[in-house]
Amino acid sequence: MNAYTLSDQLLDELLALSPISCTYLGVPGKDHEWDDLSCAGVARRRGVFERYREAFAALPEPEERWERLAYRVADAMIDEELDRYAHLEHLRDLNSIASTFQNLREVFDLADLETDDGWDNAITRLETIDRPLSGYRECLDEGRERGVVVAKRQVRAVVVEALTTAGDDGFFRQLPARLEATPAATPERMARLRAAVDHACAAYVEFAEYLEESYLPDATDVDAVGEQRYIRAARRFLGDVISPVETYHWGWEQVKRLRGLMIETASQIDPEKSLDAVIGLLKSDPERSARSREAFVEFMKARLAKAVGDLDGTIFEIPEPIKRVDVKLAPPGGSLGAYYLQPSEDFSRPGSVWWSVGDQQVFPLWDEVSTVYHEGFPGHHLQVGIQVALSDRLSRLHRLLIWYPGYGEGWALYAELLMNELGYLELPEYQLGMLAAHMLRACRVAIDIGSHLDLPIPDDSGFHPGEQWTFETAVELLTDYAFLEQAYAESEVTRYLGWPGQAISYKVGERVILELRETLRERRGPAFTLRDFHERVLGSGPVGLALLRELVLG
Repeated sequence: MNAYTLSDQLLDELLALSPISCTYLGVPGKDHEWDDLSCAGVARRRGVFERYREAFAALPEPEERWERLAYRVADAMIDEELDRYAHLEHLRDLNSIASTFQNLREVFDLADLETDDGWDNAITRLETIDRPLSGYRECLDEGRERGVVVAKRQVRAVVVEALTTAGDDGFFRQLPARLEATPAATPERMARLRAAVDHACAAYVEFAEYLEESYLPDATDVDAVGEQRYIRAARRFLGDVISPVETYHWGWEQVKRLRGLMIETASQIDPEKSLDAVIGLLKSDPERSARSREAFVEFMKARLAKAVGDLDGTIFEIPEPIKRVDVKLAPPGGSLGAYYLQPSEDFSRPGSVWWSVGDQQVFPLWDEVSTVYHEGFPGHHLQVGIQVALSDRLSRLHRLLIWYPGYGEGWALYAELLMNELGYLELPEYQLGMLAAHMLRACRVAIDIGSHLDLPIPDDSGFHPGEQWTFETAVELLTDYAFLEQAYAESEVTRYLGWPGQAISYKVGERVILELRETLRERRGPAFTLRDFHERVLGSGPVGLALLRELVLG
């Protein structure tokens, strides 16, 4: 028995308990099933980690480099999962963007909705979706009984998501038209799907009513999670321990630095206009916009294809299977913004960039070009694709299940900066969009830490100096400094308050990667190359930031 074998066994047991994970990872055979989300199901999953905690502890730490990495990665994952259970985080698994509730709907984004078998699997899940919702509700009720609850703001957000998803224009009601457009659309299957959609919509409405009538009265009015819970959450997201107060003030320094760069860049677009006026122009100018959803998707696909073609073999070594990346628009109901979904293990399903755009029909491009590099290539798509492809050195557990936002989001933010350095943000407006994206991530550091730890806004900030954070103040920072639309800013702040510690991972991870690049450049002098540096960062797969320092500089 070695670390690779034990990691594979752990992965197999976890996937056996999680058909949802199988679909996300492209592992076939369970696309018609659901996880057992009841308290008993959670206990079985926890028991797996407890058994493997003992099994890994009984192994001698390996001497060979890659086996040692497999050991350390699995060991850290088990510790982090058991820490979540010990602190009852599984009993308050409800928020506006990244909880079990969202997973139940988003798993359909990865369903095979072309073939007979694929549609039959999706229909079976729709017919039985009340089962995971019921088990999920059981865990939430245990949390209520034990006083372990989320904030009312998160509950209300999920109620809206549930009703939107089940509504006349929601995701479920769109499925019959999608089936009708495929060869799989037999009369029998159409009838079965329509009945399944009715069932799923009724289950979502019932869940929304449960949240509003039963859970909401017991939810807390307080959004902040406090210092101890925040530090634990940040450690899980970063794979490193930070000083939240130092990081908070560093975040504000970044806000001020980026504000100056944004003003300077705006003057290159129109020296007669203020920053606000220039951004107003970029948001409204039809000549700087994609004028339809189809045009927006094609523009982004072309950007990615050119970047892959240009940079392969020079700045990056790109495995053949990940030279393909898709771009799609997400169905209504979720939080606004862009996100990435990884390829299947065999790459038969490519990685894909998704935009959740609400009812938007015209797409200003100034701030979306850096986003496609962040979510696509050379951001998440390259990092995740290499991770999945490294079967010769990484354990299967590592390749398929391990994810540290500090590493992954830090890399994606670094990718935006790199593409500017390489000349791919060729217009000042695209550069201003990248700066606005980085400003958003800097504001996240300030809002996330400040709100959850109840820290005052610094006296020298130039923005509500000395005041305490409120939801409205956080939204104002995002609209006035990161130039988000009001609805998007409100969605973002709701996200931070319900997902403590995640929002800082972008800027903190980028900070570490840039520090590593400069340290390695100083060490290697003329021998330093970006290609070698990128291989060092990406070639060990996703790891915590503390381990990343060791691997890159060791």
